Amino acid sequence: MLSLNPKDLSTGELHGYLLNAVAPRPIAFASTIDADGNANLSPFSFFNVFSANPPILIFSPARRVRGNTTKHTLENVEVIKEVVINVVNYDLVHQASLTSTDYPEGTNEFEKAGLTMLPSDKVKPFRVAESPIQLECKVNEIVHLGTEGGAGNLVICEVVKLHISEDVLNADRTINQEALDLVARAGGSYYSRAKNGFFEIPKPLRNMGIGVDNMPEHVKNSMILTGNNLGMLANVEALPNEDDVAIFVKDIAERYPDIKTASHREKHKLAQNYLSYGDVKSAWKLLLS
Repeated sequence: MLSLNPKDLSTGELHGYLLNAVAPRPIAFASTIDADGNANLSPFSFFNVFSANPPILIFSPARRVRGNTTKHTLENVEVIKEVVINVVNYDLVHQASLTSTDYPEGTNEFEKAGLTMLPSDKVKPFRVAESPIQLECKVNEIVHLGTEGGAGNLVICEVVKLHISEDVLNADRTINQEALDLVARAGGSYYSRAKNGFFEIPKPLRNMGIGVDNMPEHVKNSMILTGNNLGMLANVEALPNEDDVAIFVKDIAERYPDIKTASHREKHKLAQNYLSYGDVKSAWKLLLS
């Protein structure tokens, strides 16, 4: 057995061991606003429920290991002591993953991920309309666990209103866990789905994906592509150029002779097939053809 002293490890190494060892972890999809009213949205897997009376949730936006800086979520709740915790199910996990990108301050991650801002009833931050359960919270206390990179900051939240989609309720108004289809975070690129166990999602690009807001209108407003499809497509640094698209169309012309005259709907269905295999580059070339 490998035995390790935490003090002998770098913060990055210890962080990796802990995240792989303590898994799967629920995800707090936290919506906050800054002093100017700008929306922010980010997922956190240092999260759980700790009390029912009062109803208390705690999540921890840790200081970044790289650079020892704080996250916009933490900075926001220190000023506007309110947050909405949205749950993450399988249908929006790619979009949630995309929002973990370190976009510049003031960026609206709702727009980047193609998610809908829904006004809350009792707090200022917006809810994620696509999330099946949204928990409006006031922040009771923030406990800073340290000042170095990797240090956690416990945001102790009290739930002041719950919103639960009828789609995930049983006839007796209890929550149907299979219909809810929650996902959880594990180490590295791994997630866990209650129905099917572990799966992988590539981490968002360090150089930032283009975001759903920068997609062509016919892609962004597709009636075929799902939220997860859009999340995958949004996690590219740049769109393929015209030459790459032309080469791709030529290469697939034998299999799809009508590709040049195909409708957006037909191309979107075919692109969705490429995405099912994780081939985002080919999907984009097809969508831009």
